[in-house]
Amino acid sequence: MTSIATPTGAARADRTTSTPMSRMTALARAELTLFVRSRSTLVAAGLVPLVLPFSLHSAAEGMNLKDAGLTVGLVMLPAALGFSLLFAVYSTLVGVFVARREQLVLKRLRTGEARDTEILAGTALPALVTGLGQSLILIAACTALLHVPAPHAPHLAVLGLLLGLALCLTLAAVTAGLTRTTESAQVTSIPLIMVSAVGSGIAVPLEILPDRLAHLCELLPLTPAITLLRGGWTGGLSGFEVLRALVLALVWLTLAVFAVRRWFRWEPRR
Repeated sequence: MTSIATPTGAARADRTTSTPMSRMTALARAELTLFVRSRSTLVAAGLVPLVLPFSLHSAAEGMNLKDAGLTVGLVMLPAALGFSLLFAVYSTLVGVFVARREQLVLKRLRTGEARDTEILAGTALPALVTGLGQSLILIAACTALLHVPAPHAPHLAVLGLLLGLALCLTLAAVTAGLTRTTESAQVTSIPLIMVSAVGSGIAVPLEILPDRLAHLCELLPLTPAITLLRGGWTGGLSGFEVLRALVLALVWLTLAVFAVRRWFRWEPRR
């Protein structure tokens, strides 16, 4: 009687566990260990986004918000979420991508089964989860302390947050591709942080800016996400404004993905 060879337990395990999700999960676990060990990363990603928004409280009180139909809470909540996206996700991931590249981690990972998108997504997962968790904490804090009402259009708030996470991930990969060393990562991330904080409606709502300046700021990368976030709570966005924000966000995502494929570096510069 002919015997039929059966795969060993290890082989069966390899076949069942070697999936895109399992590979990204394994990468995320390893990255989380490094993430927790870095004190500077923990401070930048965990503490700064929680503290910085509340420093805007006095500035928000001095703004002419009634004419724009806003309150201090409706200014600070999107600002808090925006700072979380910028520091916990974007700035953190720029440093992470550059550091893993300089340590040859990305180069070694590409020799295995994981695809490029899986490597980037798995490496970014801890920062994305941190940003999402922070956002939930900040929403709860602003609701309790600043008497922010429940969102009038929660689907827009969710959509804005997800688009913000995706944009920050791809833009961080683009910036990392243009960054030479780990030390310079803190510098190369500053321009987008400053422009977005001032012009994307994070620190100053677009509703209170002059019309020409507001229309110009609407074209910035993170403006669509912040617009949808604020509109989710105010319910003041028209169908055209929602569509415009979605189109702009998708355009920026497409450009960022193209830039990552073209200029992202997997090995140190020589």
